[in-house]
Amino acid sequence: MRRLLLSFVSTTHHCRLLHYSDNSKSFKFFQNPKWVRNMVTRTVAPTKKIVVVMGATGSGKSKLSIDLATRFFPSEIINSDKIQISRGLDITTNKISMPERRGVVHHLLGEFSPSESHPEFSPSDFRSEADNRISDIINRRKLPLIVGGSNSFIYALLSNRFNPGLDVFEESNPVHWVSKELRYRCCFIWVDVLTPVLNQYLFKRVDEMMNSGMFEELEEFFEKNGFSDSNSVSRNNSGLRKAIGVPEMEGYFRKYKNCATAQEKCRLHEEAVTEIKENTRQLAEKQMWKIHRLREAGWDLQRVDATEAFRASMSPENSKIPATEIWERQVVIPSMKIVKHFLLE
Repeated sequence: MRRLLLSFVSTTHHCRLLHYSDNSKSFKFFQNPKWVRNMVTRTVAPTKKIVVVMGATGSGKSKLSIDLATRFFPSEIINSDKIQISRGLDITTNKISMPERRGVVHHLLGEFSPSESHPEFSPSDFRSEADNRISDIINRRKLPLIVGGSNSFIYALLSNRFNPGLDVFEESNPVHWVSKELRYRCCFIWVDVLTPVLNQYLFKRVDEMMNSGMFEELEEFFEKNGFSDSNSVSRNNSGLRKAIGVPEMEGYFRKYKNCATAQEKCRLHEEAVTEIKENTRQLAEKQMWKIHRLREAGWDLQRVDATEAFRASMSPENSKIPATEIWERQVVIPSMKIVKHFLLE
């Protein structure tokens, strides 16, 4: 049996050590170690270690993070999806459900409610609040997993020199404006799915969401909050109003009562769903462009290809190997090895 001791987090006051056992395939934190061999006491490099799970919408980020947190590394998850930070519309915003979380603590998921003085949760808000959560998680000897598709929030959190007034993802801005100096020691896992396969899955997912209560959830939302032409905070174009599905279905709910026939109502519904699918596809495309920009700028993103697992899950009759087995072999195990190597550095 091989045992490894390493410095996981060190500060001027204390150092925490991590023990890995091949037999148990898990990490355990030692409390109050009395010695650390070859410990460097003075350094300007970041010392807090975090794992960042990135990828386009629908690529399996949440599923992978739960696999890592429940099976390999004692972790807590910090949501970095800017829409999912807001409270409400759990189906429409595709928040991970309580059963799917499998007991893993999630932070900044459905916690924010807009007000007159604070209508938006900004990248600067996320930078500050997520930093506090990271420190708290590490102080409790757990590994922070940053999980979500809002790359602007991820950049705001990680960039050592963050300028709220500068959009480094604006296409006209040069790539060298992207900061390569980070506030943390980061392990980046990029869950990737080839575009045609991902688009097929996203369209299927929209249909499943509509059949799982998204329509009724939005109907109730508009009955309670009204449409977006009001001056009220709850009715302006911020927060949940920006979630894909809300503006598209608002057009339907505005008009359907005036439909003369069931066929006309059905046509309006189909148009709204088609628009949701197209806007979801465009969102994934924009997210992928931002990920490629970060990689081009020098961010060390470790790509994990989930394409075959998605193909098998959508067409099980055409796959000789179950999708769950492909996911395990091609996504979970490679990701576990990446994180393990990172923690043992």
